[in-house]
Amino acid sequence: MSLAMQLQVQALAYRTAQGRKLLQPVSLGLDAGQHLAIVGPNGAGKSTLLRMLAGILPPSGGQILYDGVPLSQWTPLERARHVALLGQSDQADARLQVRDYVRLGCLPHRSLARPAQLEAVVAEALERCNLQALQGRSLGSLSGGERQRAHLARALAQQPRLLLLDEPTNHLDPRATLDLLQGIASLGITVVAVLHDLALVPQWAHRVAVLQGGALVAYGTPAQALTPRTVHQVFAMHAFYLPHPTTAAPMLVMDTCAPAQPQSRTRKSFFTTYETVSA
Repeated sequence: MSLAMQLQVQALAYRTAQGRKLLQPVSLGLDAGQHLAIVGPNGAGKSTLLRMLAGILPPSGGQILYDGVPLSQWTPLERARHVALLGQSDQADARLQVRDYVRLGCLPHRSLARPAQLEAVVAEALERCNLQALQGRSLGSLSGGERQRAHLARALAQQPRLLLLDEPTNHLDPRATLDLLQGIASLGITVVAVLHDLALVPQWAHRVAVLQGGALVAYGTPAQALTPRTVHQVFAMHAFYLPHPTTAAPMLVMDTCAPAQPQSRTRKSFFTTYETVSA
């Protein structure tokens, strides 16, 4: 069995019980070991798509395949042994010690491995997330960034072949963000991550899915999906690529100085409405 998992999404859609379309049919594919960045403005359907990939939300249409097998044919235990989700709203008892919390990630594998093997997995997860010195602390005593690293360590202790991350760089400073993304890239597994910082995407992702209003408006390599035109259409921001001064690799730069559109004198809100910009 390959360390990483192949992922296929075929005409995946989600509609609420009230009939509201949160995700229009989305199709994409990801080879084993590749990294997919899901980007888009708030309310675009990013978290909905990720929760469907994790098997938490049942699709209204279409299907998801893990290694060519429909997700509907995987039992919850099988899925837990191969797929881990780090969500935005992950919460745990604040009284739990960090090591005990990370150990929870091993639960799907209890019947397959000896306790000493699982403890080695926990130790490796703590080391990868630089939590050795904090493993005896309670979750409630940690900073936001430290808790985020604990959540990631718990997901890594699950020994996933597919790792799903919903805004994993929340609460992290720039150095910690870079370390996290580089560390994830070194795992050799398939990763799907919702990211907000577009500048991070070209250096990390093999594929990019751009969502807007629940629809997939672009999919491909970073250069194909995050064109200046698409960035302006979807995010109401001007962007351009510059060569890295050392490596010459293309860097996506967001122009934070140029206004997306003229501001009305009578307009009170300082937030851009994406529907108006993209119309």
